[in-house]
Amino acid sequence: MKKATPYRFIIAGGGTGGHLYPALAVAQQIRAIKPEAEILFVGAKNKMEERVVPEYGFKFTPIWVSGFSRKINVNNLIFPLKLIVSLIQSLKINFSFKPRVAIGSGAYVSGPVIWSAHVIGARVMLLEQNSYPGITNRLLEKRAEEIHITFDESKKYFRNESKLKFTGNPIRINLKLDGKQESKKKFELDPEKKVLLVLGGSGGAGSINKIVADNINNLLQKKIQVIWQTGQFYFDQYKKFTSKDVKVFPFINDMPSAYSACDVVIARSGATTIAEISYLAIPVVFVPSQNVAANHQYMNAKALKAAGAAELIEDKNLKDEFLPVINEIIFNEVRQESLKKNIEAFARPLAAKVIAESAISLAERI
Repeated sequence: MKKATPYRFIIAGGGTGGHLYPALAVAQQIRAIKPEAEILFVGAKNKMEERVVPEYGFKFTPIWVSGFSRKINVNNLIFPLKLIVSLIQSLKINFSFKPRVAIGSGAYVSGPVIWSAHVIGARVMLLEQNSYPGITNRLLEKRAEEIHITFDESKKYFRNESKLKFTGNPIRINLKLDGKQESKKKFELDPEKKVLLVLGGSGGAGSINKIVADNINNLLQKKIQVIWQTGQFYFDQYKKFTSKDVKVFPFINDMPSAYSACDVVIARSGATTIAEISYLAIPVVFVPSQNVAANHQYMNAKALKAAGAAELIEDKNLKDEFLPVINEIIFNEVRQESLKKNIEAFARPLAAKVIAESAISLAERI
């Protein structure tokens, strides 16, 4: 009988790319260091992780779970039932898989999975991407041996500073820039024209989508091409803008090519977006989401702007500032180089490797 490897990791987190992709980055590094490692992702059914995780070559198991809405919502009525069912499912999965280490990357789905893994004796590691930690990670703190944070400001929200490691946000192995002209051709764009990459996160961003739609003719008149990720929820509303100069997608799978093709990015200032753009050193205009805890996206973007590493437009100022800011950056190579140089200083390219090595070390403890 084949002896089971001690390198068994269960990873939970998802719902958005901000929670999923850091976890995938760590899993990729674990597999690179220990090819024999067994890695199982657990996430919510019918969420992006159910589609994306298998594309990265990892096993995935869904559970029936959802978050508790801050607004009055009929789905909140069945939240207690979903929580009980997800706990039972998580216990069953963990008893069967017998992980040595459980890695939670935030979001509600990691709660029952990581708690259940701890119950059966797995060591717990948490990844916190945001300056204001989510409630799930704060609730799981007592059970964690290590908590890897991205922002120094996170420290004040945790009780046990000895568990905290200022590591940075993990970046996927396959994230790198390719040739700009070749990447433009992948999107069937004119290699000689400028390209604006519009990102609203995996779920989309209503205000960003609207300002791009309102100004699409102005952009085209300036000979600016657009690669536009609307988010699945908004795609039907904006797909009509697709043309030879405007490529509209609900979700962009080939992000390395999209980053490589663009001259400027306009995006929300979530932690994963910041980590990726810092690592790749791309000129960026951040439009922070207002619908996040403690307004942490604004604080993230404000810090980068103060360092001359990014431009910042608040939602309320989009109408007046969008076109002037985009025009000022996209046609100004000196400004672009300054932004690239300054944002690169925020990159922590070894974060995924450091976290993976730490997870492997936890698995090796008897």
